[in-house]
Amino acid sequence: MRRILSGIQPSGQLHLGNYFGMMSRMIDYQENNDLFCFIVNYHALTTMQDGKLLQENTFNAACDFIALGLDPEITTFWVQSDVPQVTELTWLLANITSVGLLERSTSYKDKIAHGITPNMGLFTYPILMAADILLFGGEIVPVGKDQKQHLEITRDIAIRFNNIYGNIFVVPEPDINKTTQLVPGIDGQKMSKSYGNSIPIFASEKYIRKQVMSIVTDSTPIDESKSIDTTLFQLYSLFLNEAEREELADRFRTPGLRYGDVKKELFNRIMDLFTPFREKRVELEKNRGDVIAILRKGADKAAAVAEQYLKRAREVVGVNYC
Repeated sequence: MRRILSGIQPSGQLHLGNYFGMMSRMIDYQENNDLFCFIVNYHALTTMQDGKLLQENTFNAACDFIALGLDPEITTFWVQSDVPQVTELTWLLANITSVGLLERSTSYKDKIAHGITPNMGLFTYPILMAADILLFGGEIVPVGKDQKQHLEITRDIAIRFNNIYGNIFVVPEPDINKTTQLVPGIDGQKMSKSYGNSIPIFASEKYIRKQVMSIVTDSTPIDESKSIDTTLFQLYSLFLNEAEREELADRFRTPGLRYGDVKKELFNRIMDLFTPFREKRVELEKNRGDVIAILRKGADKAAAVAEQYLKRAREVVGVNYC
């Protein structure tokens, strides 16, 4: 069995980009793989300084995953900070990682360009991500297009560490779904909570409808064909099989299509898919203690694996002197 590993930030309401880019794939991977899935609350600290909000977002993210079908009985599911070995490994990896490697991170530059205040946590984010993966022997890491470079940095760090100290860490491979590698937001940019352009899954119906109806479209007259190279088409396509996607493309190319009608259809598709999950999530919120118990159990399982890799890393770098 392959070990599949990935995580999600508890930085706000779960949106379509999170679901189609990573979460749905992780849930599908449960059947025939050794799945490790976690909530990366240390990473969230790079842009969040409200402690109470982070605590609540972390709990909400756990509810999201479980409601959407993650089975903690067959998947190792935990919160990043509940396995503190990751911070020690981050330091060990930082000392063999060049500044130049981090300076090439386009994600860091993009976040700064969008107004996020730069800090060392944000700059060294790729090292912590590398520790997240290497600490658990992740072989396959499902990522979106925007995280591909970070995984390449992880591979570089693992290879350099192994070259210096011996074959300690598994060098992971990326798994990028070309169909969902970059889910657009309502403004056409990458869907992101920090950009305010997302369509949340567990928000009120009224708000979801508002976001869907706000999807940016062009001014093509109704009596002309419409381009399928648009945000609206891409978002709707996420809910369709290949035959349905072709049918939608034909509708776009046929004069007379109204964007407003397509948006209403998309809203209905969203509600049809997620209503059962939304109902399950309400029940999970009522049983906070049960959710926390699931996370604690998952952390114990994850820590047992983490300690094996960290023990070997400590030994080869020389910090275990006894």
